[in-house]
Amino acid sequence: MREFSFSVRATDGGARLGECQTPHGAFQTPAFMPVGTQGTVKAIRHPDLEDVGAEIMLSNTYHLLLRPGDELIARRGGLHQFIGWKRPILTDSGGYQVFSLAHRCVITEDGADFRSHLDGTRHLLTPERATDVQARLGSDISMVLDECLGFPATHDAAANSMRRSVRWAERGRRRMLELRSRRVDDVAVSNAGQAQFGIVQGGVYEDLRAESTDATVAVGFEGYAIGGLSVGEPSEQMYSVAESVARRLPPAQPRYLMGAGTPEDLVECVARGIDMFDCVMPTRNARNGQLFTSQGRINIRNARYAEDDRPLDPACQCYTCRHHSRAYLRHLCMAGEMTAGALNTLHNLSFYLDTMRGIRDAIAFRTFDSFRQDFLRSASRLSLDS
Repeated sequence: MREFSFSVRATDGGARLGECQTPHGAFQTPAFMPVGTQGTVKAIRHPDLEDVGAEIMLSNTYHLLLRPGDELIARRGGLHQFIGWKRPILTDSGGYQVFSLAHRCVITEDGADFRSHLDGTRHLLTPERATDVQARLGSDISMVLDECLGFPATHDAAANSMRRSVRWAERGRRRMLELRSRRVDDVAVSNAGQAQFGIVQGGVYEDLRAESTDATVAVGFEGYAIGGLSVGEPSEQMYSVAESVARRLPPAQPRYLMGAGTPEDLVECVARGIDMFDCVMPTRNARNGQLFTSQGRINIRNARYAEDDRPLDPACQCYTCRHHSRAYLRHLCMAGEMTAGALNTLHNLSFYLDTMRGIRDAIAFRTFDSFRQDFLRSASRLSLDS
């Protein structure tokens, strides 16, 4: 079985071109990971996901723990076998659900005590249990349990939350090392080569981010994520925090900005040294008729597209743009057809993944700054319908 490794192959300013090797193959960085919460990216089949260039996907510990259950998935051979995806998978730890489902959750030093959004049953997700669940799922990259704090938060609240996340990281890492040394008998490890990433927290406070970065790196992980951003703070604050943290992280290990964001966010944060991204925006917006194009953003439900025979984006070579008109896509949306979500999702993910390929090519040829400026000029047309 291949082990996890990361290498930086080229740089251009702060931007890095790299490759992550995992037990289920390699993926190129900077990388965007489509979000497959329940073990599937909504409205798109795995073959189509591969066709648009997805090399890694993300799945959700919280949701898979509740349904169908991590032990059932382990008995099926792990998440890759269960869902029929042969490429790398990253699983988050459930920490974001601590934030998004806060009304159902109580945070203690032990962990996150929550009630299921499905049936109200009570669960305690500790750093150790989050590690165990992901070991059973067998993802290639697992995340430690952290506490994601919303914006705004006071310095004291952010400090208390961050330091708890550091203590949880220490516990999660100890558990991972116990699993690797086979000192735990009741956990079926589905992927012996699974890597574990630590998560830096601290809100928008530079001193707390520095403290969290140093403490998390001291624990020692295969890679590092920046959490607690894209939760309501202004974009410029997100960029500033991402840049300051990236500068303190080990240069030989991957850097993952969790949950961000717009295509502009990806380009700006690559410039600041980030290697990995995930976000529900391309898939969620697609199902609502909000589409990204090289000419600006489109709300395909707008009446102006009712008789528009042009492709969605003349610069895009995805199946949707090669075969269907804006008029047809609008009709599908207005009629509530499931095909609308499938075709729109295919296009939006193509746009995101094409953007990442363009970024990687630009870094390789040392033209990233020109790419960045051209892309941001195009993206400044926030919507063709505004």
